[in-house]
Amino acid sequence: MTLPVSSDSPQSGADFFARVRFVMVSPSHPGNVGSAARAIKTMGFQALHLVTPGTPDVLRHPDAVALASGATDVLAHARLHDSLADALAPATLAFALTARARALGAPPCDIREAAQQSAAALAHPDAEIALVLGTERSGLSNDDILLCQQVCHIPANPAYSSLNVSQALQLAAWEMRYALLPASGQPRLPDTRGRHDPGGDPAGNGAIQAMLAHLEQALVAVEFLDPAHPKKLVPRMRQMLTRNHLSADEVDMLRGLCTAMLRTARKAHPQDPDQSHHV
Repeated sequence: MTLPVSSDSPQSGADFFARVRFVMVSPSHPGNVGSAARAIKTMGFQALHLVTPGTPDVLRHPDAVALASGATDVLAHARLHDSLADALAPATLAFALTARARALGAPPCDIREAAQQSAAALAHPDAEIALVLGTERSGLSNDDILLCQQVCHIPANPAYSSLNVSQALQLAAWEMRYALLPASGQPRLPDTRGRHDPGGDPAGNGAIQAMLAHLEQALVAVEFLDPAHPKKLVPRMRQMLTRNHLSADEVDMLRGLCTAMLRTARKAHPQDPDQSHHV
């Protein structure tokens, strides 16, 4: 899904990520808060909001700091709120994440649908998205649900759908990132440009033919190939290795294998004059 943002738009890709907040309601375990900070930073988000956390100094708690693991900046800038209503005040679209079916509120959607709706909504410059997660033990209350525009589920094993809150937040952040990447201009795959590996270049035909001759010699030396009765082994080996577009490193690796096979054969048959020839 590509967001309708033109190249001359004042919005940047980072702006879309900045307008998504993750809200944890009454988290009781500081470690989950630290894990949540790490989870959203890995997906490019920064805004973590906590509503009445069980530990007052949760942002400085050793467990939170340890599990943030490099995302202490997100932890340090997390906002604390006295109520969910306060945490959601700027949000124009809030999703209540819950594992239980709820009879109240808007029809539910899954987390991927929520991410797609968010991506479309964020095309408006004043849009703010909130993803709300409840307490570790009981999740969100009905009153919490009613403060959100949409109920959202993460498809999971119906026989055991209880996700740890930081795990659920990680999945939600991942889906949001994937939906927002087209607008951000960031690649979905790692960029290896500028780090050329010559060993990955295609091997020349001369190098491949020399390797094949070396391999044939090694197969004879270890008595896998009988030169008096070769049958179709050699042409099939050549066909198999030629059609695989070997790289320079792969040819070198196979040459090393052949050298080791010949060395082993010479040790096993030290008086055999046929083992003294190298390709």
